[in-house]
Amino acid sequence: MADFAAIRARASKRKGGDAVLDNLLGAAPHNGDVAKVGDDRILSAIVERVFAAGFVWRVIEQKWPGFEEAFLGFEPKRLLFQPDDFWHDLASDSRIVRNPQKIRSVKENAAFVDRVSREHGGFGKFLAQWPADDQVGLMAFLGKNGSRLGGNTGQYFLRWIGWDSFIISSDMAAALRDAGLDIAESPTSKKDLQKIQDQVNAWVSETGLPRKHVSRILAMSIGVNRTPQELGEYMGE
Repeated sequence: MADFAAIRARASKRKGGDAVLDNLLGAAPHNGDVAKVGDDRILSAIVERVFAAGFVWRVIEQKWPGFEEAFLGFEPKRLLFQPDDFWHDLASDSRIVRNPQKIRSVKENAAFVDRVSREHGGFGKFLAQWPADDQVGLMAFLGKNGSRLGGNTGQYFLRWIGWDSFIISSDMAAALRDAGLDIAESPTSKKDLQKIQDQVNAWVSETGLPRKHVSRILAMSIGVNRTPQELGEYMGE
């Protein structure tokens, strides 16, 4: 595998120097802080990432106050008490993006968040207790038990909520392949995901960097040299 210092140097050169790169990396997340996040904010982040998937993120951001109103502040228990008419009427509610399948996923994810919260004293506490070196296992859990949380959506949710996560963008995957990791161009198999997890863990151990920073450095070291604003949308900031 290529030396991570060389990958970082390449990213730094592309972005205009170490100071610029460090600024683009953002603050280091701390998984313990996620324990303090309420279930309503957990569900809000889940729903935002689900609706943003395959859609223009800016539109979702602009409409988000309407989402908060329409979905009752994303209080899981309150949503689960709503009658069928409530959910049916949302399909014609102009405050939100009227996608019936994604609207249905809100109810399903409210039940998911509530169930995990009751088992662990809060969904945030559940996330905070999950081993930081097993993001792949957490992604699998979210994909299996949540609604529409597979693939990159689950990864973006973790980043959005403040969990120290990597995001396997096309650029990150390309950088890993360029560094010598034997994975597919679009890695989705359990075998490839575990290879990525192991390599990221190794670089975290070597550098002391959070996984978020390792992920972003990889993505910024190759491919299209995006502007800071474009990077924010591309890598979940």
